[in-house]
Amino acid sequence: MLASQSFEWLLSSASDPMLVVDARGRIILANAPAERLFGYAPDELLGQPIEALIPERFRQHHGEQRDDFFERPHPRPMGIGIELHGRRRDGAEFPVEVSLSPLQTAEGQLVMATIHDISARKRAEQDLLESETRMRAIFETAVDAIITIDEKGIVERMNPAAERIFGYREAEVVGKNVSMLMPSPYREAHDGYLARYMETGEKRIIGKGREVEGKRKDGSVFPMDLAVAEMKIGTRRMFTGLVRDITERKQAEERAAQLLQEVTSANEELTNFAYVVSHDLKAPLRAIGSLADWLATDYADKFNEEGKEHMRLLINRVHRMSGLIDGILQYSRVGRVREAQLPVDLNKLVKDVIDLLAPAEGMRITIDTPLPTIVAEPTRIEQVFHNLVSNAIKYMDKPAGEIHIGCQDEGRRWRFHVADNGPGIEERHFERIFQLFQTLAPRDRVESTGVGLALVKKIVEMYQGRVWVESTLGAGTTFWFTLPKVLGKRDARH
Repeated sequence: MLASQSFEWLLSSASDPMLVVDARGRIILANAPAERLFGYAPDELLGQPIEALIPERFRQHHGEQRDDFFERPHPRPMGIGIELHGRRRDGAEFPVEVSLSPLQTAEGQLVMATIHDISARKRAEQDLLESETRMRAIFETAVDAIITIDEKGIVERMNPAAERIFGYREAEVVGKNVSMLMPSPYREAHDGYLARYMETGEKRIIGKGREVEGKRKDGSVFPMDLAVAEMKIGTRRMFTGLVRDITERKQAEERAAQLLQEVTSANEELTNFAYVVSHDLKAPLRAIGSLADWLATDYADKFNEEGKEHMRLLINRVHRMSGLIDGILQYSRVGRVREAQLPVDLNKLVKDVIDLLAPAEGMRITIDTPLPTIVAEPTRIEQVFHNLVSNAIKYMDKPAGEIHIGCQDEGRRWRFHVADNGPGIEERHFERIFQLFQTLAPRDRVESTGVGLALVKKIVEMYQGRVWVESTLGAGTTFWFTLPKVLGKRDARH
């Protein structure tokens, strides 16, 4: 035990796991860190063969390696060129590094093994390898071009997407200045920009915003988005550029701008046309209406019943034509001619609409629930309620007509209804009635321009709302529409 007493002080003061083994491979000393590492109790390792700490698949060669060390003892790492593993008491294996140091004693040659558990390092290396594999996969399969340059602007890497976009093979670009991929004036300014950035840290991308141009191998120039990231590898500063060809996007933007210009021009022409039509048509219509009224009054005793009916139809059709012109003008102005948005008390507005329509005796119109105050264009909201209520009055087929108006709070929006007990509408007409100039009853029986419900739909949808109808033949119809509480902001449920 002289040898163990001689080295016991060294092992007990060491923080690394350490073992002392004799020429027969027997453990004669083991410090506390070694016992903890391999999962043994104090002194439980003493006298055991070192192979107890080695996985079985490595044991058959270990004796030869031990003999070789004792023949030529000198400090060395164990297992050069191979991966070493230790084996804990419970059989679990873990990667290790082992340093061997010869110990000459009076009892003979010994060896001291210092053992390091490198599990954490191996995991880190594996994570790094997996990360590099993922990054390589991203680099190779990315849709956008990826180009890596050094601090002098020399290209070091180019991915397949960059080859496709610029038309060069990677070998043609690597080792050359990245400015070869730029047209003038970007090419001439690039080196100066990069040098200034390296000196001062000033970031400035040439061009409008972060949008620049690239140049292909065939000389063609294309617009691109460019994002640049800096990284450090040791003392080197590297830059990775992410390039996206935005040719199609720019073309789409140009087409959209052209289309917008065409729509703007068309709207201006429509506005001018609408006013011209209004002026040029309504003047003769007024004259025709006045003449018809004069004839119907002054020559009433000269007309037989058929003549009187013809005069009635003539006057009604003049009034319908005038109403149709007004309706078209209103429809064309929605969304183009905007008035100030103001707080609108719908309780007062709806009562004013009812008073204006002056329903006949026997027609009962009720507001079933308190209506909110909303911020909107007063005229547009009035048109919505006016058209829905007037339609209910106009088409009522019962002497005791009832119209109910109400509102429900649905959180982010209001849901309004105008319900009647009239004739009802067949389901197959639900979509058609909201189309321009569509009416269900003959115009000579019920005066209608076919604009009212189309106008309601256009106004409600302008405010990002929705309008629909529910009806039962013979029992009545309910028109529903919604308005966001904050008008002008889209309700996601629509």
